[in-house]
Formats: sequence, C-alpha cells, structure tokens
Amino acid sequence: MTTTLVSRAEPGHAGENATKPPGRWVRPAVFGLLAATALLYFWNLTASGYGNSFYAAAVQSGTQDWKAWLFGSLDAGNVLTVDKPPAALWATTAFARVFGFSSFTVLAPQALMGVASVGLLYLTVKRTSGPVAGLFAGAAFAVTPVAALMFKFNNPDALLTLLLVAGGYCTIRAIEKASPRWLAFAGVAVGFGFLTKMMQAFLVLPAFGLAYLIAAPTTLGKRLLHLFGAVIAVVVSAGWFIALVELWPTESRPYIGGSDGDSLLELALGYNGLGRIFGMGGGVMVGGPGGVVSGSAGGNVGFGGESGVTRMFGASFGGEVSWLLPAALIGLVAGLWFTRRAAGTDRTRAALILWGGWMLVTSLVFSFMSGIVHPYYAVALAPSIAAVVAISGTSLWRGRAHLAPRVFLSLMIAAGAVWAYILLDRNADWLPALRWTIAGLGLVTATIVLVGVPPMRKVVAVVATAAVLTVGLGTTAFSVETASQAHSGSIPISGPAVNDTRVMEEVSSAEIGALLAATTTKWAAATSSSQAAASLELASGKSVIGIGGWSGSDPAPTLAEFQQYVANGDITYYVEGGRGGGPGGGSNEIAEWVAGNFTATTAGEQTVYRLLS
Repeated sequence: MTTTLVSRAEPGHAGENATKPPGRWVRPAVFGLLAATALLYFWNLTASGYGNSFYAAAVQSGTQDWKAWLFGSLDAGNVLTVDKPPAALWATTAFARVFGFSSFTVLAPQALMGVASVGLLYLTVKRTSGPVAGLFAGAAFAVTPVAALMFKFNNPDALLTLLLVAGGYCTIRAIEKASPRWLAFAGVAVGFGFLTKMMQAFLVLPAFGLAYLIAAPTTLGKRLLHLFGAVIAVVVSAGWFIALVELWPTESRPYIGGSDGDSLLELALGYNGLGRIFGMGGGVMVGGPGGVVSGSAGGNVGFGGESGVTRMFGASFGGEVSWLLPAALIGLVAGLWFTRRAAGTDRTRAALILWGGWMLVTSLVFSFMSGIVHPYYAVALAPSIAAVVAISGTSLWRGRAHLAPRVFLSLMIAAGAVWAYILLDRNADWLPALRWTIAGLGLVTATIVLVGVPPMRKVVAVVATAAVLTVGLGTTAFSVETASQAHSGSIPISGPAVNDTRVMEEVSSAEIGALLAATTTKWAAATSSSQAAASLELASGKSVIGIGGWSGSDPAPTLAEFQQYVANGDITYYVEGGRGGGPGGGSNEIAEWVAGNFTATTAGEQTVYRLLS
C-alpha cells in the first residue's frame, strides 16, 4: 500500500478539495452544530447561581471599581487580587458592566466562548481535512463532558481554551503560505492565554512550533525566523501586563494574591507554574465545603488522582475527557504512518502533528504533574482529542477500500466502544442499558468495517452513522447529564450525581448579607480567606476584605494596615471564621487583635465584631 493513500484523500494534499465550494448541506449543518452547542451550554445555565463565587465576587468588584477590573481584585477596595491573572475577568466583567451583574452575566460569557471554540475548531479542521472532519471535530469537542462543564462555569479555563484553539487556527493558516503574520497572531493568542491561566497556555507551543517547522512551504532559515518572531509575539502579548504590574507603585495597587513577594511574575513561575508541575511552593489543597464539588463516581476526586501514565484514564480525569482518547491515540499512529513519506508540506500530516502534539504534551504534563491539578483542567485537552479523531477517522474512512486503513479504523471504533463501556460501568446505576448498547453496536460496526463496507450508498451511510454513534453516544449522554445539573465550588466535576452527595459551596446567611448591605464604609467587612469574603460580597453587594487570600497565607493586609483601616473608619464589621486552606499567621494576628479590642455579637450562626465606634 502506498504511504500517500490516506493523504491523497485529504483536501490539503494537492489542494483540489480545499478550494472546492462546500456542498449545500454544509452551511445548514454548521449552523445546526452551533445551535445545538448553544442549547447545551446555555441550558439550565443560571441553576449554578454564581458558579465559582471566588471569581464571581471579583467580577462584581470589577463592575464597582476600574482598578479592581484592571488587576482582578477580589474586593473593590483593592486589598488583594485573585490568584490568577485577570484576562478572563476582563471579559466577564465587561459583559457584566454592559448588561448588569447577575448570575446570567457571570456565566453567559463562558457559554459564548464555548460556542465560539466549537465553531473555530470546525473552521480549523475544515481547512486541512474538509467539512465532514470539521463538523465531527466540532461536535466531538462540544459533547466532551469537561467542555459541557467548563463552558457553563466561570473559571478561567473557558477563555484559555478559546485562545488556544484560536492559536491552532492561526498556526494552520500560517502553515498554508508560510505566513509570519498569521504565526505572530498565534503567538498573540498564546500570550493572552498566559494572561488567562499562565504557564498552562505554553503547553501547545511545542506542537505549534514543530508543525510550522516541518510543513511551512519556505526555506528552513525563514521558518526559524518566523518562529522567532512568534516567540516575540508571545512575550510581548503576555509581558505587557506583567510589566504594568511590576512597574505600578505597590502602595496604589492590590497585593498579587497567591504570590510570596507581591509579584505577578513570581506567581507565574512559582505557585501557578513550576509549583503546579513539581509540587513546589504554596497552595493548600482544599477539601470539603467550598472546596470540592463531587459530581460523579463519588468521593473526593477533585485533585486528579495518582500521577502516572494512566491518570488521564483514572477516576478523576477519565469521565471528564478520555472518552475518545484511545481512539485518538490509534488514529494518530495510523495517520502519521500513512503520511510518513508524503511531501514535507503535506497538510494532513501537519494537522496531525499540531493536534497530536498538543494532545500528547498536554496529556503527559497533566499525567505526571505532582503539584495541584484538577480534572477540569482537561478542557484544554479536549479540542486536540476531537481534532485527531476527526482528521484520522475521516482519512481512514476515505481509504476504506484498502485493508490497512480498515484495520486501524475498526480498532478506533472498537477502542471507543470498549472504553465507553468501562467509563459508563464506573457509574453502573446510571443508564445501565447504554453501555451494553454501545458495546454491541461497536462490535458489529467494527466487524463490518474490518470485513469491508458494501459499496452501496445506503449501507455506507448506515455504517458511517453507526460508527459515529459508537464513539459518540456515551460522551454525549454524560455531557447532557452534566449540563442538566447545577455546579458550584472551586472544583466542579462532570457526570451524574451519586446519591445527592454533591457538595455545594455554602454561602453566608441572609442575615449577614442584610447586615452588610446596610453599611456605607469602604469595606463592609473583613473576614479570614478569600472564599468566605467572596460569599459575603455576593450576599451583600458590598466590598469585603478576604484576609490572607485564598489559603490565608498572603500577607495582605498586614496587621498594621488593618489597624489603620479600622482607625480611618473604613471597615464596619469583622466576621469571624472563614473557609478554605486555613488561616495564615497574618490572619491569626488580625483575628486575635479584633477579639482583644472589640465586642463580639452574633448574626445568624456567625460571630461578628463591629469595628466602628
């Protein structure tokens, strides 16, 4: 069999299909895909309330103060920021400023980002592999459970994923004509990804760079020069805000939450960088109320499970993202093998290098991280898995007249069916017939494909439909179940709830919220930890200091600063207690000083100190 068998079926091999006008069915199909995606992501959206109250409170603060918007402050008084860079907050706060702060305006931007990500993935895959592959990639991505979770939730991962897909699109455009401009656009997308979730955005760079280095139709020297320009674009688009923060006088901006030295760069390299990979430095694993939301398989699976090569298939990550991962790995091997002797500029191979490299690097880093890792991070992995399955699967299907492509294609179908059965069996009481249906359908379909599909149009259509259903039914059902449920807390989990054990983040009592709402000081209250402060802010609509930040260990405010705020009459109440990673020394000192100098009262079940004379 010739090595170009699969590649010649692809639109990018000779360019003949890439320039053909799309069939009449394509545009309605794309609109249908986007409409179905929007329905899935907007359905029951506000049932999750404010989702992650930590980020929702920062959005509320950003609608109240421009500096809080710029820096991503938790409180409108700008004591300290959230422990991430603020790009995702910029987008959501802009939406809330235009349409008013509410549950819908906090969550809707992520749903819109999800629809945009699906559409952009379709356009990207279509450029190399045709509209059928593009539609399949978009649909597979849309119904990945972690996507149905995170595009309905207000963590930064939704914007990160959109920016990374945009980077992939720009890289594919750059490869087509060796365009340094498009490659620079890819660098800008990754740079703003850094301002969304820091070093996680850089995991796609090896794949982007390798694909361009191999496939761009120009000399090696120019390819290297273009890549250098793209690196500069990454540095500039990420570095401008870091420079702004570092140069801004520290006394007139908030403390950078999560950092040891009030430095965004240190936060990027430490707690949100190497500390995540190697387990170095700060960060407290938070369990229980306000920390973990359990949605499938029971128990606390929010911290990723044991590190190792099987982590992506384990109890934590498996149901989130791995439904098509076995099929994708088989398809990647097949696609690279069949294009191994193709021209250097072959677009099918370039696409497989880009998406396959993204998939492998991200999977391996997530699998072996020994620091803090949560299953919802995997939403950034979902586009690459969907693209690899779509590109390789459609290529093998076009080459089904030959035995070798049929063998790989049947293996992809069988692997998808078997793995879906295993994942569904982990939730054995939920739709028990589904796993048997998928197993039976997969066995029959894989056998027919291996033997050879009769060349009759209706039979071909039926077998193709059966293959799609085999690999798609399980993940779709899981995603629909995920979308139908409310999620809150800092670690949302996809899938069906088990025995109503989902742990919902507690919010402050109505009595506390009513008490704080009547205040007129700069800060209505102060309390230990950002999580508790966020709940109080959302309940009252007022600014609240979260002493010590997320884990209670941030030195903001110091005892001296807090005493000065009180002396100035800037804080009305101190609310005792707080949830999260445990108070640090600074918050303990403040709590002891308050208890020793003010009289305690109660509001609801909370101990409260009035700080105004």
